[in-house]
Amino acid sequence: MLIKVFGAAVQGIDATLITIEVNSSRGCMFYLVGLPDSAVKESHQRIISALQVNGYKMPTSNLVVNMAPADIRKEGSAYDLPLAIGLLGASETISSEKFSRYLLMGELSLDGSIQPIKGALPIAIKAREDGFEGLIIPQQNAREAAVVNQLKVYGVSNIKEVIEFFNNERELVPTIVNTREEFYAQQSNFEFDFADVKGQENVKRALEVAASGGHNLIMVGAPGSGKSMMAKRLPSILPPLSLGESLETTKIHSVAGKLGRNSSLITQRPFRAPHHTISQVAMVGGGSFPQPGEISLAHNGVLFLDELPEFSRNVLEVLRQPLEDRCITISRVRSSINYPASLMLIASMNPCPCGYYNHPTKPCVCSPGQVQKYLNKISGPLLDRIDIQIEIVPVPFDKISDQRRGETSAIIRERVMKARQIQEKRYKDFPGLHCNAQMNSQLLDIYAHPDEKGLQLLRTAMTRLNLSARAYDRILKVARTIADLESCEQILPNHLAEAIGYRNLDRETWAG
Repeated sequence: MLIKVFGAAVQGIDATLITIEVNSSRGCMFYLVGLPDSAVKESHQRIISALQVNGYKMPTSNLVVNMAPADIRKEGSAYDLPLAIGLLGASETISSEKFSRYLLMGELSLDGSIQPIKGALPIAIKAREDGFEGLIIPQQNAREAAVVNQLKVYGVSNIKEVIEFFNNERELVPTIVNTREEFYAQQSNFEFDFADVKGQENVKRALEVAASGGHNLIMVGAPGSGKSMMAKRLPSILPPLSLGESLETTKIHSVAGKLGRNSSLITQRPFRAPHHTISQVAMVGGGSFPQPGEISLAHNGVLFLDELPEFSRNVLEVLRQPLEDRCITISRVRSSINYPASLMLIASMNPCPCGYYNHPTKPCVCSPGQVQKYLNKISGPLLDRIDIQIEIVPVPFDKISDQRRGETSAIIRERVMKARQIQEKRYKDFPGLHCNAQMNSQLLDIYAHPDEKGLQLLRTAMTRLNLSARAYDRILKVARTIADLESCEQILPNHLAEAIGYRNLDRETWAG
């Protein structure tokens, strides 16, 4: 007897339909084909135990199981449930009448309980695309998959529930999530707020400009000056995720297995802060079974690199291409996988090895050569992709002891959202372009061309401050954002002056 059960394989952030064909005939052998890996092959032992514990017998006939398409490698333990149901269907222990209407995935424990899987959301999207009536997955993944509408998602905790469901002995209750209600309810709940920051008005302004235009930013300052504190508060002033962005971000975290149990959509922009000991593969993604890296987990959010010079040079250099292309391609012998990587890079660093170069009160004990060597750890091409470079000085005592709260994140966020709306309207005819940081040279000539006074100011600044040629485009992009914050159509000299101020740490002037 030939039976077909349906599952799915996750490749990148999308799923591919897998048809599990089980043929039962005379004999007593078991064959599993279709390019399964070791974890899939081991499912045989888990299935035998799970069925025995729950009072069912493993079929003793000759069984051939094919996982089609056979040229895609099947990885992981999530195929346990569809394999078990297929085997029982082939031996006529359960009715196969409803098999074609449902897609199944889940890992089995030896007692028959069903463990959570990775990639439930892309699997649910694939099930809806291919016209399945429902999806049967572990209870812990049900809310995550239930954000997909027009699909019945059943969360199960034991294989017995699934067997009884197919035998029409039990009704499963679909998991229902009010996606929009949950999404909008959680968008403004932030742990950190800019109202807690004392002083540092110029840095707060720089972060507001960065958030408004999607610009990358680096903060250079002495230990304890508030670099990490302010970076952690940046997501609270970024524009809220759209429903589409939220779905895409959730898919990436689902594939990586980073979603919490019983969670549904990610409602806030991601904030990833990897330690400086991170490897290249962990940063960009990959591995034996390719997984998203930190730059993809930060998609639509913020990647914060604290103590930037302490990161391996190789790790920093692999950031260059994704920051420019806003995606990362992981190539292997058999396949090539694309992960999105549209993010804001926020970095912080000390000005020198001891940390007190240019400090107002503490002396620096580093020689000029040591300072230069420390700063040279950040390569020119990487620095070229950072639009705003700002120096932070420690907060004086009278500011620290001031009990008054500063401007809240909600107020700053309103200004940021207003500026982003102007940009969305401006770039509506350019697909994939959402903010000023993504402008190319042609668009700079159209939307960010300064007047004669502005050009003269730029010329003077380039000469006096010894700014590099690469700073020119960055200054114009940031000036365009500052003008948008003031709802100004034309870039004025004062906008350019502020943007030039954010390049004071450009390569040639860092070591004084």
